[in-house]
Amino acid sequence: MRAFVLRARSAPTNSQLLLESVGQEAHTEILAHTLMNAIFVAQSHRDDVVVHLVLESTQDFSRTISFTSSEITNVGGFHEQALLTKIARALDLSQGMSKEQERKVEPGITVRTMSFEKLVQELAEDYQLFMMDKKGTNIREQEFEGNPCFLLTDHIPMPKKSFNSLKRLGATKISLGPKMLFASQCVVLIHNELDINM
Repeated sequence: MRAFVLRARSAPTNSQLLLESVGQEAHTEILAHTLMNAIFVAQSHRDDVVVHLVLESTQDFSRTISFTSSEITNVGGFHEQALLTKIARALDLSQGMSKEQERKVEPGITVRTMSFEKLVQELAEDYQLFMMDKKGTNIREQEFEGNPCFLLTDHIPMPKKSFNSLKRLGATKISLGPKMLFASQCVVLIHNELDINM
């Protein structure tokens, strides 16, 4: 199983604000683009992928919305609006939840009031963690064993203190080249590399 975590530090956990933020400063469209490129291929979808979107601009708790590709039955269309509608629905269903609760949104989609740090601690038990860094090991020189999990961010870089805690969890820094890419572009390149070599 492959996993991707997108830490969206500027994405609001209010569904209306989320939808209004498309193309604005929060760049919430990045959630849909990353999800699209992680799960879908031409005329089909991957059945071995989990995507965790962590939305952190909130009045109470971060929201982690998880999409398990093998369990999803209908996303309502292969486009940005359909995917953002799924995310907004998950946010609506998460209203009133207390810390670290979980709710099923629909087949293959769950929402949890869980922080990025807590999620990664959980994933570290079953996955080999990788974080994107221009100075990391080139992905073509990295060996992958078992279940790889890739940690990505929106346009706001990962805080330095997060790097230290990720390192303690055994996360390895990998690079996709000298240019800083969108999370959605990283996903395509990572999939391609794993498709060829795993």
